[in-house]
Amino acid sequence: MSELVRILIVGTGHMAQSHADAYRTINDALIVGAVDTNKNQLGEFCERNSIKNEFTSVEDAIDWGKFDAVSNVTPDSAHYPTTLPLIEAHKHVLCEKPLALSYQQAKELADKANHEDIIHLLNLTYRAVPAVQKAAQLVSSGEIGNIRHFEASYLQSWLTQSAWGDWKSSPQWLWRLSTEHGSNGVLGDVGIHIIDFATFVMGQMPVNVSSKMHTFDKMPSTSPKNQIGKYSLDANDSFVMCAQLSNGALGTIAATRFASGHHNDLRLRLYGDEGGMEVLFENNESRLNVCIGDNLKDAIWEEIDCPEVPSNYHRFVNAIQNKGEAGPDFYRGAELQSLINKLLRDESASF
Repeated sequence: MSELVRILIVGTGHMAQSHADAYRTINDALIVGAVDTNKNQLGEFCERNSIKNEFTSVEDAIDWGKFDAVSNVTPDSAHYPTTLPLIEAHKHVLCEKPLALSYQQAKELADKANHEDIIHLLNLTYRAVPAVQKAAQLVSSGEIGNIRHFEASYLQSWLTQSAWGDWKSSPQWLWRLSTEHGSNGVLGDVGIHIIDFATFVMGQMPVNVSSKMHTFDKMPSTSPKNQIGKYSLDANDSFVMCAQLSNGALGTIAATRFASGHHNDLRLRLYGDEGGMEVLFENNESRLNVCIGDNLKDAIWEEIDCPEVPSNYHRFVNAIQNKGEAGPDFYRGAELQSLINKLLRDESASF
């Protein structure tokens, strides 16, 4: 029988419930405590999830110490200052993306986690999509040959319709639109997902990129302009990046919150010199289509069966129990943050 892994959840906002629900499906995991500076939110979360131990600081939780691993679900700007002491306390950490707001801080966390010999996993949700894992295997085995062109997009529309609630009245969405509140816009929020989605399947990062970002006037009639309460709506809303791989392949990676008709859809199309591939995660369903071999002549695309894969939470717990490897790790988080920070600084970069 496997040893029980005791989980502490740090941050009890909207996404924390997804973490709690996921851990409840794992027999060897038990949520033993939660941390939040907002006492009311903390109390409601703990009552809803039958969690007995409540803490208003990471330091208090560390002093208590009766946990093995942590799910860090704090806002982006809090990831670094909350994760660092947990690593130093030798606790395994699964952290929401981005790992930190700068490459230097992300690299520091990765190095410290490696030094402490703890399990560290960045919660890039779409790594647990069956089509993504199968597509990466097929590309690695040469099924479509050498990649020559690619197109990737992450399409959301919560700024144009209310399927996820009214963004104008919810701090849960408003902070994502404000650089003052730690947001790097759509690039840092969901752009990191589609960049990882595409580059993981392709098996390589770009060697040079150029990009364009734009922030739309969302509240032009307010005073001051584009401001809701304490939130200045100045973070980028859409971005498009042109990227080149080491073999010369060119492609685009894009993300937006203005894709009317799409709630939360990711797409990747790869074209190699021996075949084509389409990786889709749309309407919460995963699909992989390929055009290879004799089908190339008539441009016939076929869907490939993709076996289910464990969630990031399952892989995190399994790795703690020495039943497998956890990834993407914090070094991947630092690698992605390096690219994002360079784009935010000058919108063009070579690596």
